[in-house]
Amino acid sequence: MSFEKIPEFVKNLPEIEITIPGARGWMIQGTGQQVVFVEFTQTVEIPEHTHADQWEFALKGRVELCREGTSELYERGDNFFVPAGQSHSATVYSGYQAMIVFNDPDRYLPRG
Repeated sequence: MSFEKIPEFVKNLPEIEITIPGARGWMIQGTGQQVVFVEFTQTVEIPEHTHADQWEFALKGRVELCREGTSELYERGDNFFVPAGQSHSATVYSGYQAMIVFNDPDRYLPRG
C-alpha cells in the first residue's frame, strides 16, 4: 500500500498554531506528550532551535536535518530522534509529510 496523503480523519484532529510558511499540522494531545501530523506545501528553512525530545517519522517527501555539524537526509519510511536540548535546523522540502512525537505537552498549541 502506498501513502498518498494524510487521511481526512486525521485532518479532523485539532489543527495546530504553526508559523512556518506553507506548513499545516494537526495534533493528538496527551498529558505529557503530543503527536503532530504535519505537511508542507513549500520548501522552507527551519532555523536552529532546541526543544524537548522529538521522534519524527517521514511519511512522504524529504527533510534534511542538520545537527552537530552534519546533515542527514530523511525520506519516506525513515525516522530520527532529536534528544532534548540538542540544537538542530532543517531544510524541509515541499511535499514533506511527517508524524512527530514530542515529549512536551505544550510544543504546539491548538489553532484558534
